[in-house]
Amino acid sequence: MSLNKNNIPIFFIIFFSSISFSQERISATHDSVELKTLEEIIVTATRTVRQLSSLPLPVQLISKKEIQSVNSLRLSDILNEQTGLITVPDFGGGEGIQLQGLDSQYTLILIDGAPLIGRSAGTLDISRITVGNIKQIEIVKGASSSLYGSDALGGVINIITDNPKQGLNGNLNSRIGSFDTYDSSLNLSYKKEKFAISTFVNSFYSDGYDLNKNDVLNTVEPYNNYTLNSKLTYHFNKKTNLFFSGRYFSQKQDYVASEDLKGESDIKEWNTHLKLSHKYSKKWSSYFEFYATRYKANEYLNNTDDSLFSESDFNQLMIRPEIRATYNLNEKSSFIGGLGWNHEALKRTDFSINPEFNSPYTYLQYDTNPNENINVILGARFDNHSEYQSQFSPKAAIRYKLSKKLAVKGSVGYGFKAPDFRQLYFDFTNATVGYTVLGYNAVSTKMPELESEGQIANSIVPLLEFENELKPENSVSYNVGVDYNPTTLLKFNLNIFRNNINDLIDTRVIANKTNGQNVFSYYNIHKVYTQGLEFNTIWKPNNDIKILGGYQLLFAKDKSAEDNFKNGNVYARETPSSSSFQLDKNDYFGLYNRSRHMANVKIFYDVVKWNLDANLRGTYRSKYGLYDTNGNTYLDRYDAFVEGYTIWDIAINKTLYKKYQLGFGIDNVLGFTDTQNISNISGQIIYGKLNIQF
Repeated sequence: MSLNKNNIPIFFIIFFSSISFSQERISATHDSVELKTLEEIIVTATRTVRQLSSLPLPVQLISKKEIQSVNSLRLSDILNEQTGLITVPDFGGGEGIQLQGLDSQYTLILIDGAPLIGRSAGTLDISRITVGNIKQIEIVKGASSSLYGSDALGGVINIITDNPKQGLNGNLNSRIGSFDTYDSSLNLSYKKEKFAISTFVNSFYSDGYDLNKNDVLNTVEPYNNYTLNSKLTYHFNKKTNLFFSGRYFSQKQDYVASEDLKGESDIKEWNTHLKLSHKYSKKWSSYFEFYATRYKANEYLNNTDDSLFSESDFNQLMIRPEIRATYNLNEKSSFIGGLGWNHEALKRTDFSINPEFNSPYTYLQYDTNPNENINVILGARFDNHSEYQSQFSPKAAIRYKLSKKLAVKGSVGYGFKAPDFRQLYFDFTNATVGYTVLGYNAVSTKMPELESEGQIANSIVPLLEFENELKPENSVSYNVGVDYNPTTLLKFNLNIFRNNINDLIDTRVIANKTNGQNVFSYYNIHKVYTQGLEFNTIWKPNNDIKILGGYQLLFAKDKSAEDNFKNGNVYARETPSSSSFQLDKNDYFGLYNRSRHMANVKIFYDVVKWNLDANLRGTYRSKYGLYDTNGNTYLDRYDAFVEGYTIWDIAINKTLYKKYQLGFGIDNVLGFTDTQNISNISGQIIYGKLNIQF
């Protein structure tokens, strides 16, 4: 069921040009109708409790109130409206998050401080995460491996779930929308004295959608999923606390490859998290933490006679114990340090072995305020991995308060991403086309086998090049910012960033096969950078209205490509039949799937006397390229681009008798779609919701 309409009048555009861009940093004034700002608390940036406004790092916070006001369903919905973030679809219909121009594989996703796994092709699908029980979302931009290790090369997103309130509480939420989308959740909690427990259950169903009616495949096939999340806390006394949480996720989706090949994909994920904390004195405290998670994905395709055509399995396990201590040297300075061990194992179809990774690690951070105007953070982490080079990840940050209204801050950090299981151990041959992809560590054993079977016509890369380790991708991240609050009603934030990424892992042809196809493998080669600026502002003209928005300017480029353009080594044709001509450095656009400009604006309006709130949100993304269309392997100004677009969303919520809330909204009001290039924008979505508190 699709309710798309393209003839709705454009009655919102005027707001975008008549107000200053603003973006919640995130919801300083959104948690209260009072003019006085409440200080938000954040833990992800330093792994300690800190006021958001005092941090020397580029951090955003998304409050529960904002999530509820905009009626978001999945994590991808809410992140897509934040400055410097954009959701990017993968080949399977899932969505990853691009942050400061870095691919989704370089951002670490946490739930209550514990990492999610299941990156079968590098991307972690954030659309599988419901937001119904989220207290707040914390986003740390810039390399964060000094605290979090691998995968935090670009930043960290931590989803923090709700804590129980005193007594017995609960709420029931249900939403129905276009494309037969149904979302229902139940949240129950109980807290009394030393004991607290909460349970959250979510059910989500979608009929999928089809943007291209000219083939038999849907853009997104029908699917349904379920999430169960429970948390328990027990305070033995004022000094000793126990925390335990468990989460289970299950999803089934139709899997259709052609008119004759149909099947199903099945995902199951669980994680469990145990933490015991103890305060020894005013200066010393520590905790012991144990975290374990498993992600399983199975899919199959059957022929028309129900005989099996193909099947694949993905089964990943991660176990992580950690102990951490905090020492408060005095009121102005503190240390935190930790020791831990990561164990990962994977069983997967088309792997040469069943690999296991083991990586003990240690980290230390010093946080000091030499005076009331200066905050300095120094930290470092060491990871000793069983399958790649050990990594030392330092970070430094400083914030200087020039006055009550103005502060400057800067940070520099090292980040890395370890080669994943696929890049090391893949052993896949396409049964239909006949090409082969080998993981770096599988080449030395598999290539001789292919040669002995007569499948190799000639080798391009000698086996000697695979004797050393595949290096982790690594980066050095720089952020310099200014916070300016001219009044209690107006805030500005500017952040200038640069990420230098080295040893990027790419694919190359290592041999030609006798069937005319190639053998591919992975190697370190590219050096790229992303740089630009982010601007955010919040304006609250009165108790009822708040306007927020942001803008990002981004340049993301490959250094070797820049050199080739600069040296006149790149040519292009405007049409296939025209003659080629030489390009210069100004013709190079940059990396694929990056927009030079992105912006957002949000207007929140509360009508207290009517118990009603409404909001209008808009996001803009400028043009970007997905492929090389003129044959020179680079993205230049003569390639075909996806045109820029704007998405507008509106939501209205009305509270009745204090415990009942009705909601109505339209996502993608103007019904924008791009049937050729953009698979994660389905068109206009009209929905209604009911929330009951009890």
